[in-house]
Parts: sequence; structure tokens; C-alpha cells
Amino acid sequence: MGQRVTRTEFEWVNNEQSHVVRREAMLKKYPQIKKLFGIDPKLKYTVSALVFAQFFMLHVMQDQSWKMIFLVSYFIGAILNHSLMVASHEIVHNLAFGHARPLANRYFGMWCNIPIGLPFSITYKKYHTLHHKYLSQEVLDHDIPTIAEAKLFSTTFGKLLYLIVQPTFFVLRPFYVNPMPIWKLEIVNAAVQFAFDALVVSIFGWKALFYLLISSFFGLSLHPVAGHLISDHYMFKKGFETYSYYGPLNWIHFNVGYHNEHHDFPSIPGSRLPEVKKIAPEFYETIPYHTSYIRVLYNFVTDPAISLYARVKRKPLEKAVAS
Repeated sequence: MGQRVTRTEFEWVNNEQSHVVRREAMLKKYPQIKKLFGIDPKLKYTVSALVFAQFFMLHVMQDQSWKMIFLVSYFIGAILNHSLMVASHEIVHNLAFGHARPLANRYFGMWCNIPIGLPFSITYKKYHTLHHKYLSQEVLDHDIPTIAEAKLFSTTFGKLLYLIVQPTFFVLRPFYVNPMPIWKLEIVNAAVQFAFDALVVSIFGWKALFYLLISSFFGLSLHPVAGHLISDHYMFKKGFETYSYYGPLNWIHFNVGYHNEHHDFPSIPGSRLPEVKKIAPEFYETIPYHTSYIRVLYNFVTDPAISLYARVKRKPLEKAVAS
């Protein structure tokens, strides 16, 4: 478990995003792909069902033992809250109410955020926009681990530990890598969230709130549903910076596993991303992909050639400000 990784440098490139090049080629050959753009009309109902499911769980968990809270959080709560986090990703792209109604999407994102326990929806919107526009660019893409992180978790045990504490870096990295001015809606998001948390404590007690918080932590930690945090952009094959996952967990992940397709067309909702691959299979058949998140996590930990350094990286071309 103390075996050190063999890769000690990021994969630096100077080329343009493959997604930009592929998008242009695909639209030229298959203009009908544009018909897939738009909102997912079922998204708001699915999200609300997940939110109410967690409301119900608050009632169930309020008088449970701490052992039961941890078990239920891992096996049920983590799945529900991770699904809500992925739904937030859809909402960030305005796929609930469309690009013409950005505020409706932002406030609906706050509703989706409520069972997570901590405010993140608006901040995630701010930084995720940069992730798409400046994919793999140093500083601007907050998804890339820092050199300090890569050095700190540079052994087999270190990588296992990284998966366990990954939520901490997922939440805090944007603030120390690329701090940006606070949006007014972030303050609203925080006020709504902490008011709800206080309400949960007053009605159901501290155990219920802890259930929500630990469910969110487990959902981003060493858990199969969190496998896409590794599978999406860690370089499992030299030269490829984005990977799709074609497996059963897409069913509860709003097809976020179709990650190449998503970066190619972020305005297409997850429910229709499989259609992209069906329309233009030749554009994806030569790109490596994953079929198991558990295998992704296992390979990440045990393969010395895969580490936090296994990421494509570009030098920033310009200073970015999210809009």
C-alpha cells in the first residue's frame, strides 16, 4: 500500500480542446443533432421527488442510533444526495428551464441543493462554467488537482486516502486555486440553505441534519456513485482527457457518464445524450471509455501509472471571469 506512483508530472498539451473540434465536425455532418438541444421537461419532477425522498428520510432518521445513521447514509443517503448533485449539474447548464430563464434555473438549483446540507449550487455554477470553457487549463479549471495534492497523495495508500477525503478538495479547491468575487445569489443560496438546516434541527434534531451532511460526504467519497469524479477526466490512456462511462449507474446519474458527449454538447440534457452517440457513433468508437465505476476506483488506487498527476493540463490563455 506504500507503493509510490510512477507518474510524477502532468500531461502538458498545447492543442485546442478535442470537444471543440469534434463538435464542429459533428454538427457539420449531422446538423440534426441541434434538435436534441433544449430542456429536460422531466428534470424538475425527478429532482423534486428526490428532495421529498430526503424529507421523508429526515423523519426516519431522527431517532436512529449513530451506527444506523452512518449505514443508511452510506447505502441510501449517499445515492440520493449524489443524484441531486448530478441534477445540480444539469441545472447549472440551464437544462431545467432553458437559457432564456436563467434565474428560474438558479432558484431551482437552490431547491435541489436543500438536502445537501451546505450551500453549493450557485458557487458550482460559477466555477463549472470555467471548467467547460477552459477545460484542463491551469488555474482556470478547478477540477484539476494541485501539485501539492498530487505530491501528498503519491502512494497507493495515499490515493485511497484521497478518495476518502475527496469531498474536502472538491469543495475547497476553487477557493484557493482561483478565488473569485462572491455573487449576490451565493448569499441568497447560503441564507436559504442555513435557514433550512436550522428548521431541520428544530423539527427533527441534530441527528437528522447530520444524516444529510454525512450522506453528501459519502456521496463524494469512497463510494461507487462517486466513481465519475475519477472517470471523467483522469487520463487512463495517454492523450485522452475526457472519458465516458457506459454503465447502469447512468440511470440514477442523469447520464452524466456520457461525459464526452456532454462536453461536446453541454446544451443537450443528459436524458438525450445517448442519442448523440447513436447519431454519430464513428466519432466515439475510437475513444476509450469505462463500463464500471468500481473498476475505475480500483484501478486508480492500485495502478502506479495512474495518479493525481494523470491529468491533461494546458497553460491558461487568458484571465477568466465567470458570467
